[in-house]
Amino acid sequence: MRIVRTVAEMQSVCRGLRTGGSVLGFVPTTGALHEGHLSLVRRARSECDAVVASIFVNPLQFAAGEDFAKYPRTFEEDCRSLEVERVDVLFAPDAVEMYPNGSVTTVTVSEVGDRLDGASRPGHFTGVATVVAKLFHVVGPTRAYFGQKDAAQLAVLRQMVRDLNFEVELIGCAIVRDTDGLALSSRNKYLSAIERKHALVLHRTLLRLERMIAEGERQSIALVQRGMETLNAEAGIRVDYLAIVDANTLLPVKSAETSTLVAVAAYVGSTRLIDNFLVT
Repeated sequence: MRIVRTVAEMQSVCRGLRTGGSVLGFVPTTGALHEGHLSLVRRARSECDAVVASIFVNPLQFAAGEDFAKYPRTFEEDCRSLEVERVDVLFAPDAVEMYPNGSVTTVTVSEVGDRLDGASRPGHFTGVATVVAKLFHVVGPTRAYFGQKDAAQLAVLRQMVRDLNFEVELIGCAIVRDTDGLALSSRNKYLSAIERKHALVLHRTLLRLERMIAEGERQSIALVQRGMETLNAEAGIRVDYLAIVDANTLLPVKSAETSTLVAVAAYVGSTRLIDNFLVT
């Protein structure tokens, strides 16, 4: 696996990978890789001629007081994992390379970027959209792979790709869970043993709502009420949101129909976790 640190070299390498019409798959990450990330790499490997990954902890998407400084960084271990999965090139720039002195341009996806996590973390999705736009320009992928766990992020990026005419296909991939049902996340490392047990209520709540929908309950107000009962009954949990929304616009819907997104975010201790499912 080739490790590239500069934008100029990465652009050159990726031009070579695209030579002859080769399909280039891209998996952008913030590192601290787990099985969820590696499942994206495997999907890209199965569908593309060459696979590029990136590791960059993007300061622009962390607000003041968030966990940028303590965000887990496991670069050497991450490299070994990506090599096992036969990634061709890893782009691992530093912050100065991505945001040189004098950089002032950002990408804001209005409206959809202000909903769900965008409402809870003002400016977060501007940071995400800006760095992903830059990475798309650097890599020039045919397809880019993202986890469905970050469903609001996926909606924001799809809007950005449409609006800015990026020639890239975004692929949303299924949530990967631990054996106890907890959605895999780099932030799970923050949880104590007791907090991890409390955190299972997110998945338990979603399973309850899935069962209710399967049994015929479709009204969002009733579903949210029952879901909040489950969440509020668990100690150590502070709910950020439980929402039933259109998966593309992230606007609330009155009824949970096919392709509706049911999403939850909550603080377990000081750790913010998210989870969701799409109604099928």
